[in-house]
Amino acid sequence: MKPREITFTHTRSSGFTLVELMVAVTVIAVLAAIAVPTYTKQVQKSRRVDARTAVTDLAGREERYLTTAGAYTNVAANLGYAALPVVVGSGYYQLSVNVPAVAAGVQPTYTVIATVVAGSSQLKDGACLYFSVDNTGRQFSSANIGGGGADTSITCWN
Repeated sequence: MKPREITFTHTRSSGFTLVELMVAVTVIAVLAAIAVPTYTKQVQKSRRVDARTAVTDLAGREERYLTTAGAYTNVAANLGYAALPVVVGSGYYQLSVNVPAVAAGVQPTYTVIATVVAGSSQLKDGACLYFSVDNTGRQFSSANIGGGGADTSITCWN
């Protein structure tokens, strides 16, 4: 009898090596580091649009009220709202209107204001925390929730 010859055949097992896995993880991490901040900025910009739309809508309501009543108002029901301030933009901005008392012979005015809701993630959008439109149509924005500070309208209203 002839002795049986034992041979080993080396078959490559399927799967990934540690180096291949680490390269894939590194590529994913780099893509995420670029994509997440870009996505966040785009979300903040879209929320700004909500605030600008709400401000200009309320300004239009003030002008319609002026044509029917002969004065501006800060009464929410007269403007079609249940109460002011009202939260708009999926809960990221608060909308209000300021109508100062008018003395005889003085032109009436108003200012519609949208400010970031305290505690919302939109606070990280540092340049555009305050939006306003007045009775002359002047659009203003600021990095200060109270409206003071540098005018950031070029960044925020575009």
